[in-house]
Amino acid sequence: MFQTARPTSTAQGGLRLLALIYHASVRHVRKSHRNAVMGLIMNILQTVLLVVSFYVMFNLVGLRGAAIRGDFLVYLMSGVFLFMTFNKTMAAVVGSEGPASPMMQHAPMNTIIAIAAAALGTLYIQILSMLFVGFVYHAAFTPITVDRPVGAMGMLLLAWFSGLSVGMVFLALKPWAPGFVGLASTVFQRMNMIASGKMFVANTLPGYMLVFFDWNPLFHCIDQARGYAFVNYNPHFTSVGYPLRLAIALTMIGLMGEFYTRKFATASWYARR
Repeated sequence: MFQTARPTSTAQGGLRLLALIYHASVRHVRKSHRNAVMGLIMNILQTVLLVVSFYVMFNLVGLRGAAIRGDFLVYLMSGVFLFMTFNKTMAAVVGSEGPASPMMQHAPMNTIIAIAAAALGTLYIQILSMLFVGFVYHAAFTPITVDRPVGAMGMLLLAWFSGLSVGMVFLALKPWAPGFVGLASTVFQRMNMIASGKMFVANTLPGYMLVFFDWNPLFHCIDQARGYAFVNYNPHFTSVGYPLRLAIALTMIGLMGEFYTRKFATASWYARR
């Protein structure tokens, strides 16, 4: 009478898992604000404020000439969109519910569903924000032309995947050193304000400065995205392969760490936060 129906095939099990991830993603999207529309509006305002602040700074400092020849706002937005997607995905994964969370008391729920829901919910909000800001600029100010939109969208997804992989590593370490992980993830997010390279392009950097940025997968994603967005920019010093390989490796490390940590997780670990 009180037993749950078990799936009888692999396909049914996969569909059941996807349904759980979908409902958990909806819960994650609505968790930040009671009204889902207001949560989306707040994220759009953050994006607009960041773009406007960089626009004003570039004009005041006189760095506008260092941008790629083309639409200056598209140049700024291509960096800001990927930067926010990476950072917000990483923060959402690090803050996702762990094995000792009350939500894990429900039998179908597990940490992988919580991680997937946090990452997919963030991606959903970021894509909606990007489309809204881009449409308003296209319709109200000047038409936007993206040279290869599929490739540019692929770089956004790669930035999302990179943020997910870095967040997975921090999440696996979180129960063992919650204070350190909180500080390290915050420092990493702040450091990406400069290290992401959204304010310049790799082709303009001298070799001795390039080494300070090319370790960062987000730097490669943003530079490659601008190569897809602008017809007259061809990135020479960044690649798609590096962030993809690094993200896969970090995701595997994070999953192994999370599976190991789950065996030792207790409620007292999370009480120390």
